[in-house]
Amino acid sequence: PWVRYLDHRVSLWKNGLFKSFTPEEYLKQRYEETIAEVPVLDGEDPLEAKRREMFYLNMNWFMQALLDRKDRMSMASGLEVRVPFADHRLVEYIWNIPWEYKTYGNSAKGILRLAMEGLLPDDVLYREKSPYPKTHNPEYTRTVRALLSDILDDSSAPLHQVINENRIRELLNSSEDTFNKPFFGQLMRGPQMVAYLLQVNTWLKEYRVNIK
Repeated sequence: PWVRYLDHRVSLWKNGLFKSFTPEEYLKQRYEETIAEVPVLDGEDPLEAKRREMFYLNMNWFMQALLDRKDRMSMASGLEVRVPFADHRLVEYIWNIPWEYKTYGNSAKGILRLAMEGLLPDDVLYREKSPYPKTHNPEYTRTVRALLSDILDDSSAPLHQVINENRIRELLNSSEDTFNKPFFGQLMRGPQMVAYLLQVNTWLKEYRVNIK
């Protein structure tokens, strides 16, 4: 609930769609609810307390998206993928370790790398962070753009119930700089936003959802 470019996201949807609340109110409410859940340590340094809030937000929101994506990607390929470092016993133990331990040696995941020395090959132990893969193939961008354009031209498509059609057409025809503004996380940009709208249309159609 700390997303940037909220106005950019809200502009995708039809005016008047949000009647009982505003996206800004919802984001603020969920953020405050989550912060209120963060355990507090008496006498903790203000900077450490802020880091604790940051970790809690990431574990309870962003990490959930990563785990869900991991499950969907692996199961789609018939794989059972494990995440041993997300074991609750390890997470609960690491939670209260001071920041200087977590970043031992001025390295991200420093204490983990130290613990695994001699157990993992160095090229694995010290490799840079590698995010989930996404396609950079321009053909993918062209394909999803064309699919969404077809939906916009189809007056019976259920997506018309919820979108700001003019705004989306504007984005589809915009320059790469505008089209590539982050939509979710660090990597999800214009092409992934279009794919998301395609999924929304499929969901509305599959389950025959009518927005009134």
